[in-house]
Amino acid sequence: MSRQAIGELISEAIAVFIIIAFGDSVACMYVLYDPSPYVNAYWGVCIAWGLAVTLAIYVTGSVSGTHANPAVTLALAVFRGFPWKKVIPYSIAQVIGAFLGAALVYLLFSPVIDHYNQVHQLTRAAGGAAGVFFTHPGLAITPMHALVDQVVLTAFLLFGIFAITEQYNEMAPGANSGALIIGFLVATIGACMGYLEAWAINPARDFGPRLFAFVAGWGSSALPAPDNYWWIPIVGPLIGGVVGGAAYQWLIYPFLPARQRALQTTGDRVAADSTR
Repeated sequence: MSRQAIGELISEAIAVFIIIAFGDSVACMYVLYDPSPYVNAYWGVCIAWGLAVTLAIYVTGSVSGTHANPAVTLALAVFRGFPWKKVIPYSIAQVIGAFLGAALVYLLFSPVIDHYNQVHQLTRAAGGAAGVFFTHPGLAITPMHALVDQVVLTAFLLFGIFAITEQYNEMAPGANSGALIIGFLVATIGACMGYLEAWAINPARDFGPRLFAFVAGWGSSALPAPDNYWWIPIVGPLIGGVVGGAAYQWLIYPFLPARQRALQTTGDRVAADSTR
């Protein structure tokens, strides 16, 4: 493996580490404190997650492109020429970063977690405070409904990312502001739909912390989780990412005026060369 390839994997791990370190920490702030500083300000939770994504992109984007999400990596491989041989290594690096990010959150908040469980007469084995690490269905949401939700939410994510990063999209933000807009996209999805099942929209974001929680004492409440839920935040986003990428590539990309002009210019050049 080349030095650059190793650097890309380190970059992906660091990106997800940053996202989870801040994102799961704001989940701790939301869940573990009474009164919660976010009880009447849920948008603050969403902004914290979104800005964590923005920071991760600014830190690592020049090295790996900051996929920071196996669903993004898969969609880029399907539609934008990302090398298939890198899909699994990138995904593993992303899960490792999420695991380590959850470990840092645990280091910071473990006394508060234990206090919360003691006050509420909960145990880790019973799932006490598990929601600060990984996602679960919200009010009235069944696992199968959650699967559909995750497909839809991740499709919105990839649809937006493809638009924001498309070179022929003349309405896309400039390179230095694209990271901020992607962060706002993540925050908007959370603000509008996050209560369904905590808007995983990222297999690494859920599975890495879930794996950490499993080894840190949450056991079966983390893996396989009640109703065998663990696989839904993995499969749903992977499907949804491809759906969202396909929607953009099929419904928007062919009609971008800048792309049409580029194709016309290329055609004119081919025609000119053929007459020489």
